[in-house]
Amino acid sequence: MKPRSVPQGMSPSASQLSIRLPAELSVALERATRTSGRRTSDIVRAALREYLNAPSVSDPAPSRRVRGLIGSLESGLPDMAEQHRRYIVESLTRGE
Repeated sequence: MKPRSVPQGMSPSASQLSIRLPAELSVALERATRTSGRRTSDIVRAALREYLNAPSVSDPAPSRRVRGLIGSLESGLPDMAEQHRRYIVESLTRGE
């Protein structure tokens, strides 16, 4: 019995997954393999890794995704938080 070859960077205990792709996704994947010179499995693993590491997947709380932005801009209005409604109404009245 011939030992199963394991792709470079993969452990022998790596799991295998079979999926069905819509025709347009299959065509796009075939095109990507031809143009990049990479194997189909390498492209799928990279795409899956990127998707799973995306902030919306790994941390679904919107406040945590924008934590670095909160308080990072200066409005020039010292009471913006307390008077936000007034500023919105004024802005709408002026047509901004």
